[in-house]
Amino acid sequence: MQIIGYVFIIIAFARLLAEGFERLGYPGFLGEITAGMILSAVLINMPRDQMELMAELGLFFLMISAGLEVTPEELHYAGRITVPLYALTYLVMFAVTLPFTGWTVSSDNIISAAILSTASAPIVVRLKRFFGEDFLHVALSYAVISEIMGLLIVYMVVRFHESPGHYEMILSSIIKDALFVGAILYANYLLGIKQKVRIIRFLRRLKSDEAVFGLFMVFSTSLAFISEEIGMHFSIGGFLAGLMMHSDLVGTKQYDRLTTIVSGVTYGIFAPIFFAWRGLNFETELSFVVIEFFVAIYIVRLALSTMAVRKTDLPTSIVRGAGIASFGVLGLLMGEIGFVSGVLSEHMYAMSSLASVLGIFTSATLGRLVNQRTSKNPGSFT
Repeated sequence: MQIIGYVFIIIAFARLLAEGFERLGYPGFLGEITAGMILSAVLINMPRDQMELMAELGLFFLMISAGLEVTPEELHYAGRITVPLYALTYLVMFAVTLPFTGWTVSSDNIISAAILSTASAPIVVRLKRFFGEDFLHVALSYAVISEIMGLLIVYMVVRFHESPGHYEMILSSIIKDALFVGAILYANYLLGIKQKVRIIRFLRRLKSDEAVFGLFMVFSTSLAFISEEIGMHFSIGGFLAGLMMHSDLVGTKQYDRLTTIVSGVTYGIFAPIFFAWRGLNFETELSFVVIEFFVAIYIVRLALSTMAVRKTDLPTSIVRGAGIASFGVLGLLMGEIGFVSGVLSEHMYAMSSLASVLGIFTSATLGRLVNQRTSKNPGSFT
């Protein structure tokens, strides 16, 4: 009952602040993170192990939801643009972090660059009405690719740290990861060609939405288990499960049934706990160097993203760039993993964490300001 009480307090307060942020025009998860920051000073005796498990379930469902947002075909098509953009962004972020680490190359630069190269899918979805539906899949593709690549980079660094000199073991682990992801995508391709009709007919025979959801949870948790066993983050298995369950494979009706339940479970229960938990564990330091770090990072990222995805009119280009340069809450998780594992210093962990939160807020604010100005004066930016 004690744990249930803490869960109730976190969800209730997180959703209350989320509603307030939504009314101000900001994504609700910013309110949930803020709720966690406030509750960190109140819920001192909270059972942290149990709440961390709930937060990990929140991440699992969020990655499933991200996978359900795109199809493998859309990811492949948009990846032609977003993969090179991510690689360029990562290299630029790596270079920008060098002055703040004494011009020395270390795991601090590698992980900080991964954190600072991510994008926030919720911000992208919120800004889609500004930059148009046609760009949504490209921006979501970047967000998904950046989150997955960021987690993989962090886990690669942790492996090198835990097994120094054992390069054969690390190489075999990387090969297993690549084979696992490749096998899942190839299986999706074969099922879409040969078994699509059978799958749709089978799902149609199921009488309840709960049965569809139950089968999907067995499938997604199986992939998550395999993903964790071969050294990847368990949430990547959840994302791959969501990626495979697209409407072309399971049918529009079954896809709608599934997304409705997953969305309700994710954003009604587990997502508020995940975002609040990130706020509860938020650590930073306020100094001129930290502010200077964020300003330098954001200006460079926004300029790079805006030029890479530019359109004829400046407002659309800026908002598109802000969507790509929206950082992400998973950056906080990457920083936490790196810091706990001993491969990210406390100083860079604090600076990268603050940059992630401020980046999300700044991108959302920039999108709103550009939209308001263009609404009042359509020719002001052209």
